[in-house]
Amino acid sequence: MTQTLPVLYSFRRCPYAIRARLALAHAGLACELREINLRNKPQALLDASPKGTVPVLVLEDGRVIEQSLDVMLHALRANDPDGWLAPTSGSLPDMLALIERNDGFFKHALDRCKYPERYTAEEVNHAQADALTWLAELDDQLEATGYLFGQNPSLADMALRPFVRQYARIDESQWNEQPWPHLQAWLQRWIDSALFAEVMETYPGWVPGTRGPVFAAGGVGSD
Repeated sequence: MTQTLPVLYSFRRCPYAIRARLALAHAGLACELREINLRNKPQALLDASPKGTVPVLVLEDGRVIEQSLDVMLHALRANDPDGWLAPTSGSLPDMLALIERNDGFFKHALDRCKYPERYTAEEVNHAQADALTWLAELDDQLEATGYLFGQNPSLADMALRPFVRQYARIDESQWNEQPWPHLQAWLQRWIDSALFAEVMETYPGWVPGTRGPVFAAGGVGSD
């Protein structure tokens, strides 16, 4: 049967996959969602993208988008109803620079905070200090308007929130005790939103040879 929708290979809890689903849902771009087991990756995923990580979006014409930020940009350039790519303060290059820092500096620290058993005590201590510094900087950036770039949610907010959420879930009591009221409120607004509920819906694991469920058939507003 001819493929009629793009195919998104995803994993529910992966922050990279979450950010991709956020943009697809917000843009209202329908796709076939294939929820995969990262410990038993289907051959179809590896054929599309030998790197074997999610998300991977296979378009109707066979083109493959392998990076989560590229999936976001693809979706929002097709339909950006709330102007995530055009913040009221700053620019797209400014947002991309912050996202790059998140995906490098903060993600490096986050992994060591989340899986301390995999690293030396010195590495973990250094990572914890780096994470606290980064999150305090975000809290400062959010103080004026509640969002990272102006008055409304933007690409940067949606690209960073899944990673901040992952950090907050390591030790929720410790997270709640931190002096970051703007950051905590920013994260909670998103968690309480209809958009978050849609992108975090649970789907059964994809069975090769079958069609996955349709995801993001209609746009959902920002928080």
